[in-house]
Amino acid sequence: MVKLVECVPNFSEGRDMAKIEAITREISSTQGVTLLDVDPGRDTNRTVVTFVGTPDAAVEAAFKAIAKAAEVIDMSKHKGAHPRMGATDVCPFVPVAGVTMDDCVELARKLGKRVGEELGIPVYLYEYAATRPERKNLANIRAGEYEGLPDKLKDPEWQPDFGPAEFKPGPGATVIGAREFLIAYNVDLNTRDVKIAKEIAFSIRERGRVKRDANGKIVRDENGKALRVPGKFKECKAVGWYMEDFGRAQVSINLTNYKVTPPHLVYDECCRLAEELGARVTGSELVGLIPLGAMLEAGRYYLKKQGKTTGVPERELVHIAVLSLGLNDLYPFEPEKKIIEYRVERQDSLASMRLNEFIDLLSTDAPAPGGGSVAALSGAMGGALASMVAALTHGKKGYEAVFDDAERLGVQGQMLKKEFLADVDRDTDAFNKVMDALRLPRKTDEEKRERERAIEEATKQATLVPLGVLRRAWEAAQVAREIVEKGNKNSVSDGGVAALMARCAAEGAYLNVCINLPGISDEKFKTEILKEAQDIRKRVVEHTEKTVSIAEEIAKGTPS
Repeated sequence: MVKLVECVPNFSEGRDMAKIEAITREISSTQGVTLLDVDPGRDTNRTVVTFVGTPDAAVEAAFKAIAKAAEVIDMSKHKGAHPRMGATDVCPFVPVAGVTMDDCVELARKLGKRVGEELGIPVYLYEYAATRPERKNLANIRAGEYEGLPDKLKDPEWQPDFGPAEFKPGPGATVIGAREFLIAYNVDLNTRDVKIAKEIAFSIRERGRVKRDANGKIVRDENGKALRVPGKFKECKAVGWYMEDFGRAQVSINLTNYKVTPPHLVYDECCRLAEELGARVTGSELVGLIPLGAMLEAGRYYLKKQGKTTGVPERELVHIAVLSLGLNDLYPFEPEKKIIEYRVERQDSLASMRLNEFIDLLSTDAPAPGGGSVAALSGAMGGALASMVAALTHGKKGYEAVFDDAERLGVQGQMLKKEFLADVDRDTDAFNKVMDALRLPRKTDEEKRERERAIEEATKQATLVPLGVLRRAWEAAQVAREIVEKGNKNSVSDGGVAALMARCAAEGAYLNVCINLPGISDEKFKTEILKEAQDIRKRVVEHTEKTVSIAEEIAKGTPS
């Protein structure tokens, strides 16, 4: 698996595009990284940059960007609405693929050490990379902001983790760390009154507000420390501010773990609180990127509130999320640019081709795509048909008793569809790896041994891919049977075709397993794989034959 890490440096410049471009050019010119998003904010005078890359490349790109920011940004002249303490204010690493949080902690320390030693900038480590409990929270480190740095650096308790304990007027200080995916998310209000935005922020954020008595005085403990009333949401930070460019107040929110507190729950609560305060939420704004999972969860949440099935295509879930959260309020929301998984999608995907283009390519003498990809595509169509029948059943009069089943089967059909579509490319990729192995040099004995090893491993993988399709075909066959038996009778023929597509996927995948086995020398592997493939194929064939028979009987008795 390719190791991929995300890095989201925030630079204290959001107005001078020449400076922003000079910084981001350092990132985009680094081999092994992809610059995903550059989001400047004029009011905050801050730019959030997002890029992904291999671990070592990400550290290199981040270092170059921090060095350039220290060169072009003078913090002594910086003004902006967002809390900040340095030219590169914060630079977190986030695990994406093949990388653990511990790996990201090591990357943060590696970068921090280099920034401190080579650039002479004070560096603090935060979140999972923090060296002390009180430094885990970014807000604690940034307390006092840039203006408070001279005194902070003199305090023995706030010596930097790397770099000199000296105030650098130009670059200030930098906070580097490792964290979960942070969603920078703002909720827009129909008022200029910042007090309303702040009141909402106090109510939703985990830190809450200072506790006061009936007379409005701050309540303190025996040590004189102010007590606090916690807000509603964990892993949520929020402040209220005024946006000069848009003439409105806004609740600015950082969701530090969207799996604990997702955007849609925060948005609905902001709507409720705004209503209580005589204001209205007009929409929301995403700063930087968002994981696909957060958008899909929001889409399902709002469809369920409407009493609709969530067994719909992924793009429809995203569309519902965008509409429901008002993400087009300030700027057009473009999923291809704002959802991280869409930004790193491969551009040569067979599954993303137009149907006629795929069929045309299939009909040529090109070695791929071939039967394995077609088998997977058949499975995808079967899953899609099952989901369609489920959608035509859910919410229909006379089928109230199976609404829950239709919901479950629709979602399962969509999941199978997505996996089968991925298999279309997996099959071709596996074939290409076998061809690459066959092309390896074989002049020396060592080269011959390496070539044989590579061919064996590539051929095993080329066998496991269709085996995965075969396993999924059995799931698809079971979904098809259930939707035929429980689904809308007027669409029973579609359920029958879904079963036939599952069988086609199974038969095609089985043949692709068989054709690869002779090229494998591992007899134990071959025996186990063939037995499993034969067993699954037999089950699918018997099951789908019965399903089609049931569908035929129902269809004959169904009025047109």
